[in-house]
Amino acid sequence: MNMHRLKSVALAVSLSMLALTGAQLHAASSDEEAGEDAAAAAPPEPKTTVKEVLAVGHKKNSAARESQVRIDKLASQTSDLLQDYKTVMKQVDGLKVYNARLEKQITNQIRRIKELEKSIDEATIIQRQMMPTIIKMIDGLEEFVRLDVPFHREEREQRIEFLRNNLDRSDVSIAEKFRQVLEAYKIETEYGRKIDTYAGKAEVDGVERDVNFLRIGRIALLYQTTDTDKSGMWNNEKRQFEPLGNEYKSAILKGLRIARKQASIDIMKLPIPAPEDVQ
Repeated sequence: MNMHRLKSVALAVSLSMLALTGAQLHAASSDEEAGEDAAAAAPPEPKTTVKEVLAVGHKKNSAARESQVRIDKLASQTSDLLQDYKTVMKQVDGLKVYNARLEKQITNQIRRIKELEKSIDEATIIQRQMMPTIIKMIDGLEEFVRLDVPFHREEREQRIEFLRNNLDRSDVSIAEKFRQVLEAYKIETEYGRKIDTYAGKAEVDGVERDVNFLRIGRIALLYQTTDTDKSGMWNNEKRQFEPLGNEYKSAILKGLRIARKQASIDIMKLPIPAPEDVQ
């Protein structure tokens, strides 16, 4: 009885031990599987350090700064190029206006050149006709002086001789020759508007004496000896001097003083010939 009971107890204890051992094995197996699952589910350990990450960040920042510098430089260059472009466009606009103005000027100059060429062609014809005209003008001036009151005769004849000598000079242009002739005519015209006096010689009572001439335009040429004793007047019809009486002595003397600007202009009583009708 006791042996049977001991066997039963021993069997029960053995079964319990087996069950406990099985439970422990199952728990160990479960723990291993759980560990493997946890190990599989856990993140992998990092392969880079923080220092390396910071170094990469520093490199990125440096690269960004360099990129920004390049961007700023490009932006500045772009702004400069834009300003240069605007400046050039302004110059282009100005040149367009300037060229348009030049085109108008060139057109006007071309038209003027054509007019000048036409004038030159006409001037050639006129030049061929000018020389005979100048010669006729000198001949007419010489004839006029010969028939005029004989004041400043030598000076006037020398002027005409000068004009004749210039006719054959090749270094004097036709225009200059014509100008000289016109100047001589102008001088002759001025003689008729002025009063003057000059010293000279005149035949008085058959004897040549020193006299003072008084010219009043072209209407009178008088003389008075230096001692104021004798006076005379040119008669253009007779082409000679005629003596005057003593009644004109003071008037001629006054005229000489007026011509020398030694006295103010005043009325003079002189034997002026009456005007004649033009034939």
